[in-house]
Amino acid sequence: MKTLIDCKKACRVKVLKLNAKDDLKQRLISFGIMKASILEVLEHSPGKSTVEIKVGKMRIALRAQEAQLIEVEKI
Repeated sequence: MKTLIDCKKACRVKVLKLNAKDDLKQRLISFGIMKASILEVLEHSPGKSTVEIKVGKMRIALRAQEAQLIEVEKI
């Protein structure tokens, strides 16, 4: 399954599933990252240690470990 960290810059994706534990899952949901939400990958840091995404009008930086827990499909 493709995860958010696998997406290239300027890629738009739809969230299929969050594989995070309770605390992290609630944090992601509070940012608007939940099943069926649309995300846009804006930038990767050198070495892909973080990924910057856009959710609605909000920009969020996620650690690579967090982005690997978000299953997505390209739209």
